[in-house]
Amino acid sequence: MNLISTPLPDDPPGGKTIPPGREDPPHVVLAYLLLPFLFIGVYIWILYLAVPYEDFLLLAGLMLAYLIPPAGKESVIPLGIALGLPWYLVATSVAMLDIAAALFMAWNFDLALNIPVLGPWIGKFMHHGQEFVRQRPWLERLYFTGLALFVMFPLQGSGGIGASIVGRILGMPKHEVVAAIAIGAFAGSFLLALGFEFLKDILLANIWVGIAVIVAVLAGVLVGYLYLSRRGRKNREKLR
Repeated sequence: MNLISTPLPDDPPGGKTIPPGREDPPHVVLAYLLLPFLFIGVYIWILYLAVPYEDFLLLAGLMLAYLIPPAGKESVIPLGIALGLPWYLVATSVAMLDIAAALFMAWNFDLALNIPVLGPWIGKFMHHGQEFVRQRPWLERLYFTGLALFVMFPLQGSGGIGASIVGRILGMPKHEVVAAIAIGAFAGSFLLALGFEFLKDILLANIWVGIAVIVAVLAGVLVGYLYLSRRGRKNREKLR
């Protein structure tokens, strides 16, 4: 099945059906196009007014870095906190970028396909979309909650753009996709930021205890990754 020519499944999870979209008037199309940029622009303007200029420049640089692969929340958020920025500002900034990306993708998907670099990446993601979801059955089974969890944890393609494509593959309505991404983005960013802030405090209090905690966390992540990889291989073998 070619997911580019047929972007929405015929039978979405839960028996829901997505009616074919109608052509919107030009002013509505323009509003959909400008909304994500207005959304993130207002947030950046608030940051400019509310935080010291040096912190604003650091936050703006981190937000720009987050937009460029392979940087993700798992690297941008710890870096921002290590640079001395408040954890909640770094977490909020990353989450707002994911929401802006979801707003753009939800209502401007066809336009995004024609953007250099981004378009080919989306096309490749969509081409392998069914297999991507098939290897993660919890996404389809949990539907809205599954998409929120997908954004919440730093997995491959789990940012606002990748999650929007997954929501489209699952046949979710646009507003549900944006809502699930918003919930997952804030929950994941704040949990990651709080966790790193906690580790930083431990390191400052007792470096050896901090190192022991970091080693334990890394070991847990490695065990979890190996377990999920093994489950993924078993699921792929069952599908063959």
